[in-house]
Amino acid sequence: MERIQSALAKARSARDRKLQGTNPGTGKKSTETGPWPGLAELKLNPGHLERNRIVAMHPGPNASSFDVMRTNLLRTLRTNGWTRVAITSPTPGCGKSTVTANLAFSLSRLADTRVLVVELDLRHPSLIRMLGGGSEQNFAGMLAEGKIDYSQIRRSGPNLAFALSALPKENPAELLSAARTADMIDEIEAQLRPDVVLFDLSPVLVSDDAISFLDQVDCALMVAGADESTVSEIDKCGKDLAKRTQVLGVVLNKCRYMEQEESLTYPE
Repeated sequence: MERIQSALAKARSARDRKLQGTNPGTGKKSTETGPWPGLAELKLNPGHLERNRIVAMHPGPNASSFDVMRTNLLRTLRTNGWTRVAITSPTPGCGKSTVTANLAFSLSRLADTRVLVVELDLRHPSLIRMLGGGSEQNFAGMLAEGKIDYSQIRRSGPNLAFALSALPKENPAELLSAARTADMIDEIEAQLRPDVVLFDLSPVLVSDDAISFLDQVDCALMVAGADESTVSEIDKCGKDLAKRTQVLGVVLNKCRYMEQEESLTYPE
């Protein structure tokens, strides 16, 4: 375990050196430069978002659970100097992409917090459908070509951007584990300077896609479905994640027998 922790620390240190020149604690330079202001707009339909259970665009009772998660997450990230958060699940159907989108919107309501969401569930991308994005977005194809194209990243409001893919990709583990992919993600982060990067990864127990990328993140949240996930699946997923990154906690989703504010749990 000590060797794993040492390797993680070295990887993060190397990544930090690539991001030199930004202000500590904010990730932004004192003047607004870089491609962020020029990102194309991702036009959103409130009715479409609501039908897809995206409820955290505005403060209110429906967003309260995500706001609590946001506060706990930010405290942990700032304490440790982290930016990159993987969001995954044991198996499909747990709602990890829905949680990712809602957490992103909740974070973006903070005026000083810039958020980048990167869809890396490349076998079954679903965020673009949930958000109502266009079929021309192909962030996975951009990664495969090896040349950064900021037209594949769309901005929603001043503080939130999405890197999405409309089409699935076969055998994504090879792409996600490639050094070139890591370098491209590093460069995108250095240029866009987000305070938080949320990576929507594939479920851990169905392929090696997620674990192929986990050495590129600072920490991970696991989303478990109350009606889908078994205790053994949650335990195995947690152990697999803990071998490769810091596990922040488990989000219990789709729990019909709790009060609304209790249905999402993020242990400290």
